[in-house]
Order: sequence, then structure tokens, then C-alpha cells
Amino acid sequence: MKRPQFLTHIRPRTWVVAGVIVLALAGGSIYWFGFAVPANTKSTVAAPITTAASLTTMQKTVDSDGTATPTVNDSVSFAVSGTVTAVPVVAGTTVTAGQVLVTVDTLSLDAAVLEAQATLATAKAKLATSVSDSDGTAAAVAQIAAQTASVAVDEAAVVTAQAAVAGATLTAPAAGLVTAVNVAVGDVISSGSSGSSGAGGATTASTASTSTSTADFSIVGTDSWSLSLAIGESDIANVAVNDQVELSLDDGTAFFGTVQSVGILPSTTSGAVTYPVVVAVTGDPDGLYDGVAVTAKIVYERRTNVLTVPSAAVTTADGVSTVKTLDASGTAVATTVTVGETVGNVTEILTGIAEGDEVVVVTFTPGSGNSGSTTDRQSGGSGGFPSGGPPSGGMTQGNGSNGG
Repeated sequence: MKRPQFLTHIRPRTWVVAGVIVLALAGGSIYWFGFAVPANTKSTVAAPITTAASLTTMQKTVDSDGTATPTVNDSVSFAVSGTVTAVPVVAGTTVTAGQVLVTVDTLSLDAAVLEAQATLATAKAKLATSVSDSDGTAAAVAQIAAQTASVAVDEAAVVTAQAAVAGATLTAPAAGLVTAVNVAVGDVISSGSSGSSGAGGATTASTASTSTSTADFSIVGTDSWSLSLAIGESDIANVAVNDQVELSLDDGTAFFGTVQSVGILPSTTSGAVTYPVVVAVTGDPDGLYDGVAVTAKIVYERRTNVLTVPSAAVTTADGVSTVKTLDASGTAVATTVTVGETVGNVTEILTGIAEGDEVVVVTFTPGSGNSGSTTDRQSGGSGGFPSGGPPSGGMTQGNGSNGG
């Protein structure tokens, strides 16, 4: 069948308009209308800008997130018994190592020292008598040996009693912020707290207990911090002790640390295998507190004086990389280069250009679309639009530059 004449001159891009006309005819009414063809989507090349190839430091990192934890986080309790006589600190007090936290009365402790010293004196007197009266028999020698051992035991008892008197004053094992005080003047402290003996007769442990199963004091350090990270199994091989770590807070505060330990036993969470890595924060940066979120970049490779250009300046086709440099007349000339690694938005250049050479970086900006009339036109008989209304995007007469 011969093609209708009004269709033979329609450009390929206006076939959609022709299809609408046919549908309108099928509906029993004739409508002549078009719709606005979207403006050509294109980019115009802005004036080229140049930047100099420069030497920089390129590094590879393993990235992770964690929370800051104070290195000092002690629970401190008495290792002696007595009645509290003074508590010179309160929660919120910043203390130094060795500063007095609390004291108990020493009456019973002093009495224990005197008793131990008396027992020791008696033992020594008995030993002296046995030595002077000895006739050299086996029995006499055995008696002297037994009394010598008794003197040694009594001497140890005196030392213990004297240490208990010294322990009547509980001091801070490290500098930090007192976060909890669970004793008051008049309280009776019971000995036998768990943990290792600390400064001033104190017991220091994360869960030290007293008669109330609660540590007498909690101290959190404010000048020494660490960070616990979970590193995936694909990255852990790149992490080593003493690697430098670049750290930052959400507000942009930047500081540094070093890898303190790398765990050898993995853990699995939701099917993901990770390894524990502890980072020691260097210095005393501002803005740190217990639990604050920290972003960490563990630097496992760093190279200095690497020649680089912006990656946007490099074009690679068929395995050949080029950059555009400006000749004496200001004309952009393609120069073949050998590229190395790309890190971030810069690419390493091994050969082809030198430091200071200006390379062209082309930027693209959206271009302006074509303009034209968008006057709607409709004519014909009854019947209205086909079901569903006019085509999405409105209708146009088609007399603009995009018209049929």
C-alpha cells in the first residue's frame, strides 16, 4: 500500500507524533497536535583549565570505624578493713596518680602492728635462749631451726601489719577523672576485695568488690586513649603493629595513632569474619571522650615524591594513556604517558611528563536546550482525547527548532 504523503516527510525523531495522529483517527475524530520534544541533552565543553604535574605522597589505607576508649578505666577499692574517716574527692574530680581518695581509721591496724611486733620479739628471745643453751645435740639443733623459722614468719606478719596501716589511705593508681564514689565518711569497709593490690593498699580491677560488691571508686583516664577496630579478613594481612593510623572525628578534628596490637583469632558477626585491632592514640587530642565515634585509616603503604596529575586529565584508549599539554602557542597536544597507580582522584605518572608540566583538565557543564513555541493547538470533531488524556509532557504545535 502506498505510504500516505504526509508521513513520508516526517523525520525519524517525529515518528511518535505520527503514531498519536493514527490513534486519534482510529478514535473517530481528527486532532492535529504535537508535543514538546525535550531539549537536546548535551554538554558543552568549557574552556580548558590546566594544572601542573606535581610531586605528592601516595598512600594505601585500610579504613574502619570504632569508638574511643580511655586507656585508664580503673575500679579501685580498699584491701583493708576499717571505718571511713575522710573522702576528699567527689565524682567529677580530676586526680593525679598517687592522690588521696579516701582514708579509714587506723586504730585496729595500729594494734595489729603492735601485736605482730610483740610476737616477733618473743620469738627472737626464744631463739636467742635456745642458741645460748644448745649442747650441740640433734634435738637442740632441731629446736633452733624451728625457732628460726618462727622468727621469719613473725617478721613477715609485722611487714603485713605495717602495710595495712599504709593501706588505710587509698590513693589513685593513675591520673584520670573520678566517675563514681561509693563510700562516705562513717562507712565500714571490709577487706578481701578481689583484684590485684594497687597503690596505697588499693585493689584495682574492672570488677573489684567490697562488702557491697561495688568498687569504692571508678577512675577514667582523660589523657590516654585507645581505639578498638574490627578489620575484615581480606584486609587484615595488610595491617601490622606500629603502622601509623590517621584518625578523625565527625566534626573534622584530625589526629593520629599507631597500631598497638593485631588479633590472631577471628570473630564472626552476621557471617562476616573480622579480626580485632587495637590502636593507641598519640598525643592528647581535644574532643575525645569515652564512646565518641572515630574514623580510622590504617596506612600500610606510603610513597613520597610521586609524580601525579588529576585522574580527569588522563585518557586511556586501547591500552595507551595520554594527557594533553600546552605547546608554546597554547594549543593542547596529546602526550603519551605511562601511568602507575590511581589513589583517590590522582594518578601516578611514571614517564612522559615531568614535574611542573601543565596538563589540561577538561570539565563539562550542561548545555542550553533548543527553544521554540509551545502553543497548544487542537482541531477536529467530537470525541475528545483518546483514553488516558494527552501524551505526558504536554503538547506543542511543533514549530520550534525541534518541530516536525
